[in-house]
Amino acid sequence: MPKQPDSLLSLTTFNGTPLSDDMALTTFHSLMDRHGYVFMSNVPESFDPVAFCKGLGDFVPQYTGVLVGDVTPEPGMEEFYHAGNTKPLYPHSEGYDFEGLPPRYLALWCETPNTGAGGETTLADARTWAESLDEEDRTYLRERVFEWQTTDAMRNLGLDLHPEHPVIEDHPDGTIVRYSFNNLNRGDDERIGPLLASAKEYFEREHVAIQYERRDMLVFDNWRMLHARNAFTDTGRHLRRIQIAHRSAA
Repeated sequence: MPKQPDSLLSLTTFNGTPLSDDMALTTFHSLMDRHGYVFMSNVPESFDPVAFCKGLGDFVPQYTGVLVGDVTPEPGMEEFYHAGNTKPLYPHSEGYDFEGLPPRYLALWCETPNTGAGGETTLADARTWAESLDEEDRTYLRERVFEWQTTDAMRNLGLDLHPEHPVIEDHPDGTIVRYSFNNLNRGDDERIGPLLASAKEYFEREHVAIQYERRDMLVFDNWRMLHARNAFTDTGRHLRRIQIAHRSAA
């Protein structure tokens, strides 16, 4: 049985009234610092997810240029590895194929939950995985620069990116872990394969599974957490999605 999320925030109090904005933000940041993600439930109709995300940082355009995207099955995408179908997604971080910093946060909220099994967003802490490695492997992942590439679906749409980054990057405001099991160009490097596999095994063992009800919202630290998705069959499933840039602590 998959692990259930433990970083939970109800936006409605025990009296059935909306949680105050100040209390919601204080609890949100406390949970985010501790767990790397926050799953918000009991979301009142008055809650504005776009305004909430604006408070976390500037929005990062998605591949098509939209700032608030839709995650729902799209015509013509079933044959590709892509969020716009009903297939599973492998563990990954977002924005590994960006030239600069990847988004700091990713926000997903539910417009229409799927019926039936599957469709969960799954999460695991990549920094905990990195800390479990020996020092020699961590140094290698910091110093070895790899070529990353966009998914086959994005290449089919004409977007073909090949930035170069290490897997682990130290930043003044936190360690960045980039990860993709299938879109990191390994070349003739035989050392990276077992390390990518160990991250995938760690994810399969330690992940929590998020199943959405209408208006539920998940926000996670994309520098820290890997995420994936279980397959599903209900083509009416509809999430909305925002990528949020890092806001310097300085």
